[in-house]
Amino acid sequence: MSLRGCCLPLLQTIGTRSWCNAGTRDTRPAAYDRPVFAQQGSALFEYGYERYPERNARVFSMKADTSTFTRFIGIDYSGAETPTASLKGLRVYLADSDALPTEVPPPPSPRKYWTRRGIAEWLVERLAEDFPTLVGIDHGFSFPLRYFEGHRLLPDWPAFLDDFQRHWPTDEDNTYVDFIRDGSVGTGAARTGSSRWRRLTEARAGGAKSVFHFDVQGSVAKSTHAGIPWLRFIRQRLGPRVHFWPFDGWDVPAGRSAIAEVYPALWSRGFAREGRTGDQHDAFSVAAWLSRAARDGSLSAFLKPDLNPPECTVAQIEGWILGVGGMPPPADP
Repeated sequence: MSLRGCCLPLLQTIGTRSWCNAGTRDTRPAAYDRPVFAQQGSALFEYGYERYPERNARVFSMKADTSTFTRFIGIDYSGAETPTASLKGLRVYLADSDALPTEVPPPPSPRKYWTRRGIAEWLVERLAEDFPTLVGIDHGFSFPLRYFEGHRLLPDWPAFLDDFQRHWPTDEDNTYVDFIRDGSVGTGAARTGSSRWRRLTEARAGGAKSVFHFDVQGSVAKSTHAGIPWLRFIRQRLGPRVHFWPFDGWDVPAGRSAIAEVYPALWSRGFAREGRTGDQHDAFSVAAWLSRAARDGSLSAFLKPDLNPPECTVAQIEGWILGVGGMPPPADP
């Protein structure tokens, strides 16, 4: 297992009453502590973790130093065409310190717009520099726990990246996502999921669609299937120099760059459009919100969402959308 950070004690003490926060002891039956990875058909089981009958779980304490980020990058992603296709929907904005984000054009070439390969290579170059940078990318970073259960995969994100790329080699030249979907390339049929499956973070985000919901307005399925192999690419080249949140832990070490999944719809309406296209504005909004949240101190809270320990465990497998809160509001009596 590579589950790190606050959730590791939970996995090491399955069947006990330990919580993630040091010094806190729960008094409920031990059975309520178990993170559940494969049991369906019961009202107690949802999103792959065992729901507590009550919602008064004490959340754990986590620290996050966000004052060390000096650059903020927002990326609006696209899963269209091939990894080397010049795509109008791929947009990159960068904010230095407290400056407004500005659009980053692709390197000089015959291509007018960014390519997915070009963005990944550019990120490797930028994140290798000694400027702690927070990057927000608009596609899913992982899949629902039911995917791991159904395909009998270890709940381990680095292993998931390798397994997914073997079946969905969407980072290879001349490869469309749809080529793999129709079976002409790769072995994607062996690694599919239901459009009804949503991650916990998508359920909490409200309007976010399943990473398996293809061919509908607002879908992120194609961009997710196209983008995940490039996360693996970045991770392989930069190793521990970049922190993939929250898979590498909820705390981003001081001085380290980080990459997080984002959902621009959370923030885009809060910024004036000012003539930008929809794709440009989404990327701008991500960079602007990250920069503002770091300056006003709210980013620290968003890097430690209000999750109980079993939810924390699930989120380090499924991933989490930065900016989405944890506990849902209590139901009206």
